[in-house]
Amino acid sequence: MSKLKPQVRLLAFASLLNDSASEMIYPLLPVFLAGVLGANASFIGAIEGTAETTASLLKLLSGWWSDKVSSRKPFVVAGYLIASIVRPFTAAAHSATQVLAIRVTDRVGKGIRSSARDALLADSAVPEARGRAFGFHAAADNAGAVLGPLVAFFILRLHGVGAPDMSGHLLPRDEHAMRNVFWLSAIPAAIAMVILIVVVRDIPRRDSAKPGEAGGSASLGGRFWGYLVVVLLFTLGNSTDAFLLLRANQLGVPVALAPILWALLNFVKSATGTYGGQLSDTIGRKPLIVGGWLLYAAVYFAFAWAGAPWQAWALFAVYGIFYGMTEGTEKALVADIVPAVRRGAAFGWYNLAIGLGALPASLIFGWIWDRSGSPSAFVFGATLALAAAILMAVVAPSSQLSEAK
Repeated sequence: MSKLKPQVRLLAFASLLNDSASEMIYPLLPVFLAGVLGANASFIGAIEGTAETTASLLKLLSGWWSDKVSSRKPFVVAGYLIASIVRPFTAAAHSATQVLAIRVTDRVGKGIRSSARDALLADSAVPEARGRAFGFHAAADNAGAVLGPLVAFFILRLHGVGAPDMSGHLLPRDEHAMRNVFWLSAIPAAIAMVILIVVVRDIPRRDSAKPGEAGGSASLGGRFWGYLVVVLLFTLGNSTDAFLLLRANQLGVPVALAPILWALLNFVKSATGTYGGQLSDTIGRKPLIVGGWLLYAAVYFAFAWAGAPWQAWALFAVYGIFYGMTEGTEKALVADIVPAVRRGAAFGWYNLAIGLGALPASLIFGWIWDRSGSPSAFVFGATLALAAAILMAVVAPSSQLSEAK
């Protein structure tokens, strides 16, 4: 912790609060869409894929723009503000199309803030502890994803929410409880906004270029583009985690326990995130990423053949270790291999690659699920992850700290 500057901790705490707001909603959303609004797996995949692709396109633009101007903070504040305002209105949705519009607007906010925030975090971190900084931020973000589902769970329990009836639809009481959860998500988001506006500050640029010239003064380099190709391949098999929640429900995990299952996943992500980033500072980024992707493939193969509720719980826990190994490490590698003056654009391209893969990944996964069953869909995702891990080990760059720190 002594190597983490106050700015890193502030950004992490704001992310914790915002993610707790988001994750009060997210684990309930697939069940809400399917059980209340009547959406099928393909449409759920379309919602999540479209939302993430929209966010990723904006991440490229905002990241590039933040390199061109002297301040990254306005992008961070504006992005969080948009998401904080629109997200609770999921409670008022009465069709899957309305949820699509809300999710896309929410992700617009994420697209505006993410690349600039990651660049600000890289600028704030001590170079030799860059992996730890990104890992700590991911851990705080995931801690919020533990807190949010737990709050949602207790609200559901106060409403007496149980399992769906035999028809697979939720009871009116369950729907009312979920809508209340969605409205209450506005509270932690508002606190996060106060921190971002009042306490978080911009970090002076560490390069000597003028603000208007910073975005075009250096090349991202072939090593970065090679890494991006491998990330894109992995993302094509990495569909929305909403399908994991649907699979858990298939295996017998009741609706009322969905937030707890989601909290378990994010607890493991939070508990392992800082350590994973710190380990990448010691042994290098590539071993952590390759190992994490192999673990992802193993978990997806296991989800394909799981047949009991306890297996869903165990697999969600193991799946969290994959995030702990890779979530901060992948971003730290981006910061390592590009000049500091291009970090905003680099994170923009990195996020765009993930977004470009997210839409077809979720659409294909949902299509396979609807036509061939969930096991076939999980085998597809596992196979692509395995191929990406092999390619990462063979051709992707190893960590090398950028000289332009």
